[in-house]
Amino acid sequence: MATSVRRRGLTLGALALTGALALSACGSSDSGSGSESDGSSSSGDTHTVKTAMGDVKVPAHPQRVVVLDTGELDSALTLGVQPVGGTHSATEDGFPAYLPAAKTKGIKEVGEIANPNMESVAALKPDLILTSKVRDGDRYKQLSAIAPTVMTESTGSDWKANFHVHAEALGKQAEAKKVIAAYDAHVAKVTAALGGKKKAAATDVNFVRFVEGADIRIYGKQNYIGSILADIGMGRPAITDKAKDGFSYDVSPEKIDLADADAVFTSTYGDPDKAGTTRTMKSGLWKNLKAAKDGKVFKVDDRLWIAGIGYTAADQILDEFQTKMTG
Repeated sequence: MATSVRRRGLTLGALALTGALALSACGSSDSGSGSESDGSSSSGDTHTVKTAMGDVKVPAHPQRVVVLDTGELDSALTLGVQPVGGTHSATEDGFPAYLPAAKTKGIKEVGEIANPNMESVAALKPDLILTSKVRDGDRYKQLSAIAPTVMTESTGSDWKANFHVHAEALGKQAEAKKVIAAYDAHVAKVTAALGGKKKAAATDVNFVRFVEGADIRIYGKQNYIGSILADIGMGRPAITDKAKDGFSYDVSPEKIDLADADAVFTSTYGDPDKAGTTRTMKSGLWKNLKAAKDGKVFKVDDRLWIAGIGYTAADQILDEFQTKMTG
């Protein structure tokens, strides 16, 4: 997923207010570590979770969870936990539409991804906060003063490992095993529907993301959607091996022919006109792509395919991928 622009600038006054709210919201810090807080659960029991910031004691059964990115939101809902608060995308209000409205309706918005409102977070009196170091590492001390904060290192391609951490923090390991088993079965079903592993591997797929304010991204293999395509066993064009850090190979509209493949999936982050989607897809270079000539260009929802980052999103992606590729 593209990293939202980080905004800083909490004033000393806001920090002081956050600290005051934190003290009223949380119990005293664990005597063994200044970065751990005693979470409140119905039984008072805690367990230790290994995180990107070290070991953190969390409630055995957290009741008031705040999630600060879409991956954490997906994990919580997938495991049957409804957070009390969550952040939203910088370009849109509300939570991703692919998630059931009945499950997100009662979640309080606490700011943008990578720019949470600390006062809003503290006001919810959470007993657990889930996020990642790449999003909120510079706010770790403030967050952990409010509630035990479990951070994974990053997001995107590490989504499966992150899910294990989230499940452990939420005390939902048994449920997690069932989710993973169901996903593996779903992947096998989709691969079979595509004609089997050999045929899937012989079909090259590219994912092109148009981004407002940035170059066009031809997604590589080290990201969320890349991992799902790998699970299915799809072939990937040689251009994906040139992706910076395995994430994406960025091009201008004048080099969009480099995105050619047997099938091309596209999404847009931001306004299609400002992101260059409209202009690029009307160009001769785009229309000359093999995928375009063969009717194998598929527009998909950016908030699901790129920003979803979880098992609930993955299941919907698998269904849509199978429908588009076999329809």
